Amino acid sequence: MKYFGLQSQIRKNNTNSVLILMMFPLVFYGLTWLFFFFMSLSSEHEQFGLVNVNGSFLTTVPWITIGVIIWFIIAWFSHTAIIDAATNSKPLERKENKKVYNLVENLCISTGMQTPKINIIDDDSLNAFASGINTKTYSISLSRGIINKLQDDELEAVIAHELTHIRNRDVRLLIISIVFVGIFGFITEMLFRSLRLGRIGRGKKAGGAIVIALLLALLGYLLASLFRFALSRKREYLADAGSAELTRRPLSLASALRKVSVDPTIEAVRRKDVAQMFIENPQEGEEKSTFSFANLFSTHPPIQKRIQLLEQY
Repeated sequence: MKYFGLQSQIRKNNTNSVLILMMFPLVFYGLTWLFFFFMSLSSEHEQFGLVNVNGSFLTTVPWITIGVIIWFIIAWFSHTAIIDAATNSKPLERKENKKVYNLVENLCISTGMQTPKINIIDDDSLNAFASGINTKTYSISLSRGIINKLQDDELEAVIAHELTHIRNRDVRLLIISIVFVGIFGFITEMLFRSLRLGRIGRGKKAGGAIVIALLLALLGYLLASLFRFALSRKREYLADAGSAELTRRPLSLASALRKVSVDPTIEAVRRKDVAQMFIENPQEGEEKSTFSFANLFSTHPPIQKRIQLLEQY
């Protein structure tokens, strides 16, 4: 993949992210419609046609929407506590490391943004992430290893990458993608348990409805997961481009990524949804190739590909 200039990369990634984000509700409502359509095919009533399918679908849409909104509210207000607990990050005191504060504040001044909270992860591996959904909760977390082992220009480039995530509201997009995947996962698990425990009701019609719903939920879970991974990869490319724009030193980020790739594993991270927030996913293997079907299920692009793009600027 080749981009013709920094701004071209930013525009292309933003466009692709919006398109991917739109696919989540389209898939959700589309599979709901398909459920009623397949049920109509097995109906004993000959008159049960598309009009009835559309009617059943439109009747169900408000209830589905209300359920999704409630799910979003719970995820929205609980994510910060979940992230902090999952990474064991704690506030970094200014007196402990004035250099980090100076780097963050100088970059924030240059962009006109409010300085986020700065946290530290007590781990010698090299990694970092940004989190928060508003100015009160925005934060950047850096591992002790990435602070101690990177040169100043490399550390500044990493911080600029994380600030770009904040500027682009990437954590909000992450929550949205996680919520949709979680909804499909919950529905799939609920239907599978009902089928396994024999709680599907009596008769072929009830059993058939559960099987159809389970297959559609599995399809939705697969598609939502692919969209989530694709969205995450696009935002990483965009954050890399943002770092290059802020620091005017894309090679510094490329050098930092090489060092990060050697040891990105933060031992405290166990949750997959939290792991994908880091500059390099600490749970994914190092054998990602530039062209691989397995990369469709990766939250981050191959780090060598990111380095190649940075070296083009």
